[in-house]
Amino acid sequence: MDCDVFNPVDLPCGRTIENRLVKTAMYEHMANFSGGPPNEFHYGLYSEWAKHGWGMILTGNVQVSPQHLTLGRDIVVPPTLDAEDVKPFKKLAEVIHGAVDGTRSLAIMQLSHAGRQSANFIGGRPPFVPPLAPSSVCVGGGHDKNRERSAVSNLIFHALFQVPMEMTALDISNVQSSFVQGALLAYKAGFDGIQLHAAHGYLLAQFMSPKSNIRDDKYSVAPENATRMLSEIVEAIRKVVPTTFIIGIKINSADYVTSGNTEEVSQEGERRVLDHIRTIASWGVIDFIEISGGDYEKPDFMACSGSQKLDRQAFFAQFSRTVMKDLHRSPVPFSSVPLILLTGGLRSHSHLQAALMSKHADLLGIGRCAVLCPDLPKILRLQLQNNKSSSTWADKPFTREPEAVFRASKWIPSVKLIGSGVGTAWYTTRMRDIAISQIKNPRAEPPPADYNRGGLIAVFTMWAWFDCRIAPIWVLGILMVLVVTAGFSASGVIRTPG
Repeated sequence: MDCDVFNPVDLPCGRTIENRLVKTAMYEHMANFSGGPPNEFHYGLYSEWAKHGWGMILTGNVQVSPQHLTLGRDIVVPPTLDAEDVKPFKKLAEVIHGAVDGTRSLAIMQLSHAGRQSANFIGGRPPFVPPLAPSSVCVGGGHDKNRERSAVSNLIFHALFQVPMEMTALDISNVQSSFVQGALLAYKAGFDGIQLHAAHGYLLAQFMSPKSNIRDDKYSVAPENATRMLSEIVEAIRKVVPTTFIIGIKINSADYVTSGNTEEVSQEGERRVLDHIRTIASWGVIDFIEISGGDYEKPDFMACSGSQKLDRQAFFAQFSRTVMKDLHRSPVPFSSVPLILLTGGLRSHSHLQAALMSKHADLLGIGRCAVLCPDLPKILRLQLQNNKSSSTWADKPFTREPEAVFRASKWIPSVKLIGSGVGTAWYTTRMRDIAISQIKNPRAEPPPADYNRGGLIAVFTMWAWFDCRIAPIWVLGILMVLVVTAGFSASGVIRTPG
């Protein structure tokens, strides 16, 4: 493997990524309430990333169902794909491709369906209308570790998430069609490809997990069925897009089992996800697989404290190395083997180099550091040019992270989802600051990160940013989130996607 971060690499579909640095999906929370197309805030934000030579830029999750949003301000695939519907998405693709230094980033649209993790009030449905899911198992329900959660934590889950409705054969067919619609949207808008979000407990991950799927039909979690939902979507997409259109998948690396001690959970989870990845690779039509982990019940993907980052980085890196070894021993032709994208904990140049040299990954995913330091590729290039004989800077973190904000999240280890949301809010407001700065002056440097912005201020700023024409139900949903967050903080309970 070539170990230079800035050397190009070819994808199985024939497209070339100009370097190994990938700006991974980060939820922006900038669309209209109840979902909508990209707008000037998205254009401002992505124009900043586009300036600095990322090899590939992934959007935040674009929902294929307007009735299954995450936090309300999601980008949503439109019901029709006429010129006016496609226009805002075409502008976003043009923005991502609009490099100023000659490096043209590949633009990838992440497609997602929240399934049972689409919250009450803000999920795009009328109050108390349940979301669709593989089985009628609520978030936080039917999970052995629930016994370890406090009554307060369980109350939060029941307030935010409804018992979902089990999907019928027609529901499954409609959802598959909506993913195909999303892929066609991406193609018509000029994106280079898509990423199917099959991680973090969203719908496609729900079909592959025994804790959320207890079906006994052909979409069960039996080994021969577990990836059927995903495979049928991929097959349908490949029929309507060119062979050079990129298809990636984001998949869990943990949380695949419902019980057992830590070692048993790790081994069983690793075996299951390895089986799934082997199956996915055997299709011969996937270009990259991003390794991630966690869901709303155990939000490892939003881990923020220093120790959590180190544990998360070590686990994902070792697992991704196992995946790469396994895939290159498989009977799949080398040219068809998906590239592995490792995300999480890559905070210095030495981390990047080590991941490549140790064969932990082909591609290097940067999420939160890309928000703090949008010009990271440019900075790394300059450092490599000016310090070829020196390694004094290689181990230094790319930028300072807001650890003080996250220390407050230790106040409630029993309500990890709420705690994780505080960190998410901080980064969301940081992205909004960048967007507004670029709207005002596209030539300006983004504002420095506001490390004095506390967790509760970030939560309030994230949710209080709305149009006065907002519907009353949205006001109710936002007030509920604010009251729950503030209430648990005041009582010392609070300890916070792409």
